[in-house]
Amino acid sequence: MARTSTTAPKPPKEPGRLKQMYQVFQMTRRYDSLAIWYLLLAVLLPVLVGILLGFLLARDSILGLVLYIISGVLGGVLLFLIVLGRRAEKAAYSQIAGQPGAVGAVLKSSLRRNWTASEMPVTVSPKTQDAVYRAVGRGGVALIGEGPRSRTQRMLEDERRVVSRILPNVPVTFLYVGPDAESTPLYKLPAKLQGIKRALRKPEVLAISNRLNSLGKNGLPIPKGVDPFKARAPRPR
Repeated sequence: MARTSTTAPKPPKEPGRLKQMYQVFQMTRRYDSLAIWYLLLAVLLPVLVGILLGFLLARDSILGLVLYIISGVLGGVLLFLIVLGRRAEKAAYSQIAGQPGAVGAVLKSSLRRNWTASEMPVTVSPKTQDAVYRAVGRGGVALIGEGPRSRTQRMLEDERRVVSRILPNVPVTFLYVGPDAESTPLYKLPAKLQGIKRALRKPEVLAISNRLNSLGKNGLPIPKGVDPFKARAPRPR
C-alpha cells in the first residue's frame, strides 16, 4: 500500500524587506499627504550637501568628489528610513486615535527605556470606556487619561490619591489624550513622557514600579490595547 504524506503545510512566506518598506510607504502616503515631500527632502538634502562639499573641498580630485557624492547618497538613504519610520508611526497612530486602548498600544510599542508601563489601563469606566494608564520612569509616576478631560479628570485624581498614599514623596504628572484641543496627540505621547523632568534614579524607578504592580486591581472590564500596525485601512466607497 502506498504511504500517505503527513507533512504539515508550509507557513506562508513573509514578504522581503523591500516589499515591507514599500507597504509601509504606501500606508504612510495614504494617510499622510505631506509624507512624500518630507521623504524627498530627506533624500535630496544630503545628496546636494555631498555634491556641494565635493566641489568645494575636492574639486581637483575625482576620487574625493565621488566619495563625497556616495556619502551624500548613503546619508540620504539613512535619513529617508528615519523619516519614513517617524511618518509611518504617526500615520498608524492616526488610524486608532480615539479608540479604546489606543494609549495602551503606544505604551506597548513606542515607550523608551526610561519609562515602563503596561498596555492595560489601571482604571476604566465600563460606561464610557474612558481609561487611566500608569507609567513609571525617571520623572516619577505619569497618569494618562484616555478620553475627554471633563470625564477623566476625576479618574486621574482618584488614582493619584492611591499612588500618593503608598508613595507620598514621588511626583505624579497628569497627561491627557483625547478630543480636547489642549490634549496631547497620540503620536506625541512618548515624547511628552520623555519631556517630564527627572526626579528619580534607576533603582528607585524599579522599586516604585514593583510596588505599584503589587497592588492589583478590581477586575473591571479592561479594553486590550490596539496594535496600530495591524489596523486595516478602510475600504474605499
